[in-house]
Amino acid sequence: MSNERIQSALAGATDTRAVVIEEGALARVADVFRENFPESRAVVVADGTEYRVAGEEVQRVLEQGGIGTEEPYVFPAEPTLYAKYSNIELLVGSLEGHDAVPVAVGSGTLNDIAKRAAYETDRPYMNVATAASMDGYTAFGASIEKDGHKQTLTCPAPRAVLADVSVLVAAPKDMTAAGYADLLGKVTSGADWLVADALGVEPIDKEGWRLVQDGLRGWVADPEALAAGESEAMDGLIEGLVMSGLAMQAYQSSRTASGAEHQFSHLWEGEGLGRDRNPPLSHGFKVGVGSVAVAALYERLLARDLARLDVEAAVSAWPSWPEVEERVRALHTLPELERAAVEQSRAKYVGADALRERLELLREVWPELSGKLRSHLLPAEELRRMLRAAGCPVTPEEIGLSRDELQKTYRRALTIRSRYTVLDLANETGILDECVAELFEPGGFWAR
Repeated sequence: MSNERIQSALAGATDTRAVVIEEGALARVADVFRENFPESRAVVVADGTEYRVAGEEVQRVLEQGGIGTEEPYVFPAEPTLYAKYSNIELLVGSLEGHDAVPVAVGSGTLNDIAKRAAYETDRPYMNVATAASMDGYTAFGASIEKDGHKQTLTCPAPRAVLADVSVLVAAPKDMTAAGYADLLGKVTSGADWLVADALGVEPIDKEGWRLVQDGLRGWVADPEALAAGESEAMDGLIEGLVMSGLAMQAYQSSRTASGAEHQFSHLWEGEGLGRDRNPPLSHGFKVGVGSVAVAALYERLLARDLARLDVEAAVSAWPSWPEVEERVRALHTLPELERAAVEQSRAKYVGADALRERLELLREVWPELSGKLRSHLLPAEELRRMLRAAGCPVTPEEIGLSRDELQKTYRRALTIRSRYTVLDLANETGILDECVAELFEPGGFWAR
């Protein structure tokens, strides 16, 4: 692992000041806390399972290190803790009784609950990671179910993050696999940023790009070793996940680490896919299937020479906003998702003249852009192999979807974020539906 790389990234972070990732890191909890929260008291926050895994030790080290502590706040081990707003309200109610800094001991759900609760009680917090399961440890915002659907709530990233590699290696394999899938999704999200940059929609930030993409191939190179529990592979995974979060802080946007593959996941999460499982279907597993789906779409797109696109035909077929709004509303059955999809789709809608200008630019840049995309992307089949080797689901059926539902997701996911991705490119050129149809017809990627 490159501590130099992480320390360099911290220089551009807005919230996080310290990241410690090493074997035996739990022994340093008191020192890291004291350095980053001088004169403060601590309160350990965990669920019953994570408290047994690492919370008890964190509490012991804090006390022996001379840190004043409050009684730990421990959510029940069963049922599995879910990131819903009522759990934030419970924690906020407890935190309002003192001024201690929360030390969240857990992974994605617990971190998000503590992150938002700390924000609502106007204090920083620290995270002790227990699984390399997602890139949110060092990211701002918390993914929480509120008012009937998943949404990202405002809150800063932790001031300090500590991860003991021996604890991460011992975590449930599904959690490690989910983190791998989340990290591998940066392949397709990077491609989406290349597209947005080439078309003048959102220029690439060199530092934001470097923090995620420069080390990505190395971090995801050996899924077999990760599945076997090798510490070196775990070092790479947690470094990549932490760097992704720090990149979001530096760029003040998730564009550095999230593209169309996350739109697939966000749509499914908004509809409650896999929530009734125990444990619930992870964010990373949904991102993994989304990444394969998006990479397969890129392959169909790259099979076409868009330098020869009939721009006037595409502009002539382009619907008006009222027509788009009607179509967007028809794609969603949940009122909350429908409203959000209309809002997000309206934000990125362009009229005929602006579309013509964009597509003319596309014709000009396609020879260079297509070369960059081919160089950057991994084949969908290779992504599928890597995910399977890491222990991730790779088919829609494994996450509870039919092929028909997956096929419809391509157009539905387009509507839920204003971020420009390959879904928008295919839609604006008028080839989205035919490209997707090719993926599902006999001999197509999803028919194999």
